[in-house]
Amino acid sequence: MEEVGSDGPPVSPLAKWRNDFSRAFQYYLDRSAPHIVNRWLGTLAAAAIYILRVYYVQGFYVISYGLAIYILNLLIGFMSPKVDPGLEALDGASSPTKDSDEFRPFIRRLPEFKFWYAITKAFCVAFMMTFFSVFDVPVFWPILFFYWVFLFFLTMKRQITHMIKYRYVPFNFGKQRYAGKRSPESTSGSFKD
Repeated sequence: MEEVGSDGPPVSPLAKWRNDFSRAFQYYLDRSAPHIVNRWLGTLAAAAIYILRVYYVQGFYVISYGLAIYILNLLIGFMSPKVDPGLEALDGASSPTKDSDEFRPFIRRLPEFKFWYAITKAFCVAFMMTFFSVFDVPVFWPILFFYWVFLFFLTMKRQITHMIKYRYVPFNFGKQRYAGKRSPESTSGSFKD
């Protein structure tokens, strides 16, 4: 008689451990999804630890510059719509720019959870890189800092101009409610019997 299920090659203990670890990691990652504030507080703590490490070591400025450029790139993806209205207008489909057009919700190119996960992972990788002296390239850090500030303002100016031109806001604050047209009686605040 043949055994059922023994056709596959034997699994090494390292591969089994890796598979178990990846499942457990994904389980806890999925469980953290609804806890937005706690996730961002954890990322803020990781950022503070990284900043303190760079401050006390007085080095690794190139890693910090690369990290800042990467976060700026993620921020652009987070603030950009999934479908660019400028390209959509060229294709013939129009975005709702008039009051009579249909409302379409803002859908991000980079969702908040992926944005958070990428930033957290970037801070952890950058922190680990600070333990290897090969990454500590001697540079004059104020030049890198001011160049990054210049890039940040230039990029945000372009992004905000794009947002104003195509009338979208990448942030929502709570549930949007439609107030409708109110009659003069309903705005007085008193009930009539």
